Amino acid sequence: MRGSNAVKFFSILLIIGILTWIAAYGSILGFEIPGVKDIRTGIDIQGGVDARLYAVTKDNSKAKAEDLDAARITIGKRLDSKNIFDRVITVDKDKGYILVQIPHKKGEAFDPQKSIEEIGKTALLTFQEVDESKKDANGNYLPTNKIILEGGDVKDATPEVDGENGGYCVSLKLSSEGGKKFSEATGRLIGKPIAIFMDNDLISAPNVQTQITGTSARITLGGTASDEQREEAKNLAGLIKSGSLPFKLEARQVNNISPTLGSNALNVSINAFIVALILICFFMIFYYRLPGLIASIALILHTVMELLALSWTHIIVTLPGIAGLILTIGMAVDANVIIFERIKDELKNGKTLHAAIDVGFKRAFSAVLDSNVTTLISAIVLWKFGTGPIQSFAYTLGIGVVLSFITAVTASRIMLKSIQDIEVAKHHWLYGVSMRGGKANG
Repeated sequence: MRGSNAVKFFSILLIIGILTWIAAYGSILGFEIPGVKDIRTGIDIQGGVDARLYAVTKDNSKAKAEDLDAARITIGKRLDSKNIFDRVITVDKDKGYILVQIPHKKGEAFDPQKSIEEIGKTALLTFQEVDESKKDANGNYLPTNKIILEGGDVKDATPEVDGENGGYCVSLKLSSEGGKKFSEATGRLIGKPIAIFMDNDLISAPNVQTQITGTSARITLGGTASDEQREEAKNLAGLIKSGSLPFKLEARQVNNISPTLGSNALNVSINAFIVALILICFFMIFYYRLPGLIASIALILHTVMELLALSWTHIIVTLPGIAGLILTIGMAVDANVIIFERIKDELKNGKTLHAAIDVGFKRAFSAVLDSNVTTLISAIVLWKFGTGPIQSFAYTLGIGVVLSFITAVTASRIMLKSIQDIEVAKHHWLYGVSMRGGKANG
């Protein structure tokens, strides 16, 4: 094996070893990195929390149906941002509450308050005019009930680079009514602060620099761009978005949900996953021999990468999601099967091993690409229009297809081409082709 080829081959083996270690133990060189044990499972496996969030209006009147629907959408967006897709969000318009069901956090005892906190702050967001002479012991402005905007007036908040002043800012999108109220307030409060409260907690108090008209506004942080300032803008935008509810939500009933299937179903799925992986590797090695061994190594890389993708993105994995993971194991070697059959055909036609491998990968590429793209389209459609467990299945299927393409076309090719110069690896029998009477036969 040439020096450069040896480096490539053993580099892939080293990468597989490191990723496998991280997946198994969740740490390396003293750094804690999410591994398999941190994968969060859905309500069907681990159980969850059933919370009834009641709308609390300023005058204690019954919340409007459209406001409850707006709050439901906001809660859904919060959970989407946390990759919690296995959830139930329904509205009881007659009783004025929103029912939310979400899975437990991995490895935590049942704590209703922590579970509700994961939904996001349920407090009411307000922009208020404040008295600059009245501050608390920490120097923060105190709420005055001189409300300029409420959460329902803010449609969106995003962190952005401030092209005019440098640094970062938070861009606000207001409703048409909110824009009118904000224009009036900023017109008379130039040079003075407008404080942003989450209930009675101050989260920011920017000074008004000029009157703001229309439905767009910016909160500039000033200074020069830095990672700390970028994080500050991101956090401020997140707080404003999470508080854009038309009223405060109060959790009055929080109950534990038992898993619908339980850990036994998870254990069965894990065992099926392991058995499927072993059987596929045995088949590939038995039928394709040396390329089959290479494909098995690439399959292990594919499996470890997909498990880490599930852990690092904190996606909720349901039983359908595990089924998608098992399915992608079989699909991951589809590309290798197509490529190896092409290589066998080229060897039977009398090409050298170098030429057969190059042509095999080249001619199989279009078929591999087409099959992966069509499956990926199906996964995207399921993700877009599905909910809960269907989205979990779509995610594992989609990420599995992408990773299978990478490992089959890239990792397998690098390893196979790295060993093609080894004398013992040049025998056609190792590629499933035998030589009889001067001709290659399968």
